[in-house]
Amino acid sequence: MSQTDVRMDGSAETRADREATPGSAGRRRERLVTRRAQTDSYYGRPVLNEPTWKDHDIAAYLFLGGLAGASSTLAAAAELTGRPNLARASKVGALGALGGSLYCLIHDLGRPERFLNMLRVFKVTSPMSVGTWFLTGYGPQAGAAAATDVSGLFPGLGRAATVGAGLAGTALATYTAALITDTAVPVWHEAYREMPFLFAGSAAASAGGLGMLAAPLAEAAPARRAALLGTAVECVAATRMERRLGPVGEPLRRSRLLRLGEALSLAGALAGVTVGRRSRVAAMAAGAALLAGSACTRFGIFHAGMESADDPKYTVQPQRRRLAKARAERELA
Repeated sequence: MSQTDVRMDGSAETRADREATPGSAGRRRERLVTRRAQTDSYYGRPVLNEPTWKDHDIAAYLFLGGLAGASSTLAAAAELTGRPNLARASKVGALGALGGSLYCLIHDLGRPERFLNMLRVFKVTSPMSVGTWFLTGYGPQAGAAAATDVSGLFPGLGRAATVGAGLAGTALATYTAALITDTAVPVWHEAYREMPFLFAGSAAASAGGLGMLAAPLAEAAPARRAALLGTAVECVAATRMERRLGPVGEPLRRSRLLRLGEALSLAGALAGVTVGRRSRVAAMAAGAALLAGSACTRFGIFHAGMESADDPKYTVQPQRRRLAKARAERELA
C-alpha cells in the first residue's frame, strides 16, 4: 500500500494510522469514522437552521399570489378583446386571491405592522423588499379594477386600473420564485434557473382554470389557451429542474404532491381544450383540476425545500462539488 491507501469501504488510511501504537486504536477509529461522515454530511448534523415558514402560510401565499397576478393579466387580455364576463370573473378572482395571499403573509409575519415596516426602504437586491412594493402598487389597481367592473361606475378608471394591474400581475406571478431561490435552502437555491418559469407556468395554469370555472364557454377561449400554455411551461421547467439538480433534486423527485400537481394540471389543460370547449360541466371540472394542480405544485415545492434544508447532505455535497470544480479549474489554468 502507498503512504495513503483506500480501504474497501472507501475510508482513507495513512501510514501513521497503521504504525500507531495500540493505545491510539480508539483515536484511529474515531478519525476514520469522522472521514466517512464528512463525505456525505457535516458530522451527520443539520447545517442549516430549519426555516420557520409554515406551509399553510407561505405555500398558500406562493399559490394565491401567483393566481392573483396571472388572473389580472388574463383579465386585461379579456377586457381588451371584448370578453366582459371572463374579465369580470378574473378581476374578482384576482382580488380575492390577493386578499388571501396578504392574509397568509401577514399571519406568517405575526403582526400587521411588520408588513408596513418593510415599506420604509426599497432595496433592489432584496426580493422581499421588491415584492412588498409590487404588492403595494398592484393591490389598489386590482381593487379598483374589480370594484368598478362590479359597480359599473367610472368605466374609464376601471379600464386603466385593469391594464395597470395586468402589467403588474406578470411581475407578481413570478417574483415569489426569486424570493425563495434567494435563500440558502438547497433545492430552492439550486433551482434558480428554472423556478421563475415553473412559477409563471403554474400561475398561468391556475388563472386559466379560474377563468374556465367561472366564465361562459363562449368567452373562455383565452382561459383555455392560458391553461394549456402554462401547463406546458410548468411541466418542461419542472422536468429540466429535476434533471439538472441531480442528487439535490431527490426531494423533488420523491414528492407525491408534485406528481399529483402535474397529473391534475395536465388532465385539466387537456380536458379544457377538448371536451371543455363544448360542455360547461367539463369546463368547470377542468378548471377545478387546474387550480388544485397549481396548489399541489406550490405546496410540493415548499415541502421539498424544507426536506432539503433538514438533510445536511443536500448542503454539503453541492459545496464539495463546487470546491472540486474550482480546484480542477485552477489546476488547468
